[in-house]
Amino acid sequence: MNWRRGIKTKITTALKDQNLIPAWRPLAVFCVYRLLIVFLLLGVVITDIGPSFLGQSQPDLFVITCLVYGAAAIALSVATIARIGGFYFQVLLQLSLDIGAITLLMHTSGGAPSGLGMLLVVVIAAGGILTVGRTASALAALATLAVLFEQSYSLVSRDFDAVHYTQAGLLGATLFATALLAQVLAARIRESEALAAQRSLDLANISQLNGYIIQRLQSGVLVVDREETIRLINQAGQELLGLKPGREGDPLAMVVPPLAEQLARWRKGQHSYQPKAFQSALEQAEILPKFISLGAPYGTLIFLEDTSVLARQAQQLKLASLGRLTASIAHEIRNPLGAISHASQLLRESSTLNPRERRLLEIILNHCGRVNGIIKNVLQLSRRKPSRREALLLKPWLLHFLAEFCRTHRIDRSAVVLRVDPGKIQVHADLSQLHQILWNLCDNARRYSQDSDGSPCLQISVGIKANSGQVFLDVIDRGPGIPEEAVDKIFEPFFTTQGAGTGLGLYLARELSECNDASLEYRPVPGGGSCFRLCFAPLGVGANAA
Repeated sequence: MNWRRGIKTKITTALKDQNLIPAWRPLAVFCVYRLLIVFLLLGVVITDIGPSFLGQSQPDLFVITCLVYGAAAIALSVATIARIGGFYFQVLLQLSLDIGAITLLMHTSGGAPSGLGMLLVVVIAAGGILTVGRTASALAALATLAVLFEQSYSLVSRDFDAVHYTQAGLLGATLFATALLAQVLAARIRESEALAAQRSLDLANISQLNGYIIQRLQSGVLVVDREETIRLINQAGQELLGLKPGREGDPLAMVVPPLAEQLARWRKGQHSYQPKAFQSALEQAEILPKFISLGAPYGTLIFLEDTSVLARQAQQLKLASLGRLTASIAHEIRNPLGAISHASQLLRESSTLNPRERRLLEIILNHCGRVNGIIKNVLQLSRRKPSRREALLLKPWLLHFLAEFCRTHRIDRSAVVLRVDPGKIQVHADLSQLHQILWNLCDNARRYSQDSDGSPCLQISVGIKANSGQVFLDVIDRGPGIPEEAVDKIFEPFFTTQGAGTGLGLYLARELSECNDASLEYRPVPGGGSCFRLCFAPLGVGANAA
């Protein structure tokens, strides 16, 4: 996955940086130190303001050594900056040069008593920091041997006092102690750096993983600072609010004014304020926000929930046990219901019945038919098979469907209007389930239109949304419309505004729509009437569902 590859790349880069950058950088700092020491010694000799022991034994050799050492220091500094050659080769070369040059400067200034040998302590300490293992001890041994050799040569050639051997030995012991101490300290520093690097990588890993999880959450997540500026919004939040990517940094009041207004009220009332569902745009779903304070410096965390999803989840939980119960007792009801209906039909054939008794029989038979319809729909819900979607050209299929519908209900085909724009609209749907959805919707529209003016008036319009490219199908009637107080209940099972209805038609239509990754919603028609809009899934989504 992309986020795993990103974390691996970051870890690799960080490990390379830990291995290269911290090693070359201290070496560059030591090169600067070397240049300062060399130029300081040259300045002291040239201006003749320094200690008199510098170069007192061999002044010319001291100056030549300083010049050569300075030129070498410049060259090595350039090589270090350019990273020429291997790192450890550079370290050994430079430190060996330092040991030789400082020993020679010490020789020209009177040997160990001059004190220049203390510069070797810095060199050995640098070796302990820049190298690993026993390399620092080997450099200390090399420096000690150089000092002892210089002391022996001076004693033979210039009759130095033998007591200088004691100072040379103490300097050697100091060099070995410095090497050991530097190795211990460097090892602890490296362990601390490695631990810090690992912690940094762990934090980067967790941060990127958290970002991935937030982006993949089904709930919308929005973070705003104290000035109500958007700092973070995940993909689900963008889809719920109908926003395009890249709105971080924009004021919330400019992007989503209803949400900004509720946030201001919540900050004033804090826990006492109860957020309300809102719509960011006409075509968007209703959103219920939840505010969580992150503290004064950080702002507010906002969770956005689609109320339609919450309602469906609650409805599914509520109806799960009810569905199982009704499906199990449907068979038990059907047998006595069939006996009642059959007995009523036989009784209706009797010639001795008066009109009042016949009216009572008609009532019994009508209600038997209604109960039988309820049982049929319940069993259909419990036995519903998975959808088998296929590509479908809507216009020819709708023409065939309307011909069948008008023929069945004895409706004049001219009373039904069909509009498909553009003409070659294609969707993916289960043909039998789509047939049942439209049959229920059109049958409702037929009944209410008849109640309106006595003649069926039905319109089916198919089009494409301009903002999302989603195909929609509207079933419109010119009836009295649905009362506002009943709009939120029309898709609930067993809810009906007609005494003869089962209350399962619209519920079944929505359930079948969701099986096809489509949505069914009610839209009031200006001037009277009702519109049920079926929005299909985009082509390619769930096309192979079974």
